[in-house]
Amino acid sequence: MIQTRFILIETSHAGNVGAVARAMKVMGFDDLILVRPRWTNVLRKEEAIQRASGALDVLNSARIVDTLDQALEGMTHLCATAMTARDFGPPTSTPRGHLESLIKDIQNRRQIGLQSSNQSALGDVIAPMGQHIGVGFLFGSERFGMTNEDVYRCNVALQIPSNPNFGSLNIAAAVQLIAYEWRLCLGGFNNDAKDPKTEMLGEALEALADASQLGGLLQHWQTALEAVGFLNPLAPKKLMPRLNQLFNKAQMTMEEIHIFRGIAKAMIQVSEQARKAEQLDSKTVVQTLDLKKDRL
Repeated sequence: MIQTRFILIETSHAGNVGAVARAMKVMGFDDLILVRPRWTNVLRKEEAIQRASGALDVLNSARIVDTLDQALEGMTHLCATAMTARDFGPPTSTPRGHLESLIKDIQNRRQIGLQSSNQSALGDVIAPMGQHIGVGFLFGSERFGMTNEDVYRCNVALQIPSNPNFGSLNIAAAVQLIAYEWRLCLGGFNNDAKDPKTEMLGEALEALADASQLGGLLQHWQTALEAVGFLNPLAPKKLMPRLNQLFNKAQMTMEEIHIFRGIAKAMIQVSEQARKAEQLDSKTVVQTLDLKKDRL
């Protein structure tokens, strides 16, 4: 199963929210989340309702959350939208180029899963397989776009080919274009003929970690790296964004998340043991010096 979600971050115009709902419904999508919109009642504003124009079901089911982490729950692949590439950020690609590659990757993983299942029938021990894939499309505010920090969390930055002298797209237009490209990759709406590209997408796939789980791993590793002295919190430079991209490229499963969390936990424990041993040694030295003074 592939779950598709559109996420609007700090949207300022109510009309754009309604227009986005309409663009989504036209392409058969209905999962919309708003992160800290300018108006807390934006879903009930008259302009939003008018611009939705028949997509009130999408508007009524939309959710408003306070943090991006809440919006990313269950998402395993994140697509930022950005006009310019970001230093130390994810790779930049056109929507069509990346989304077609994503579908092929899902197919390849599905085939690997089937091969593993066949081997399992012969007696090999195979890790349990899941079925959920969550693809999230993120859009920044109309005025400033997405922040670097939010882009760093994504697997790719989608860049819609446009006039180099006038490349600014209305947010609803951008959503419409990307929703269209994604719908094409999913096989369109032709239910009479099976598309070989998407026929296999509902089959068993090894469960990927979602964005919130990946974010938790990144925080755990930051704590561990600070504990062992590898990361200076006062001068972190770009280490954590680069690690973020490394983890994204790995497309980590939950089993792998557990392994890397175990490593981070061990790093913190060893650091704590070393700190206690150092304190004990210092205390012993002080006691020895005091004993010598007493003898003198």
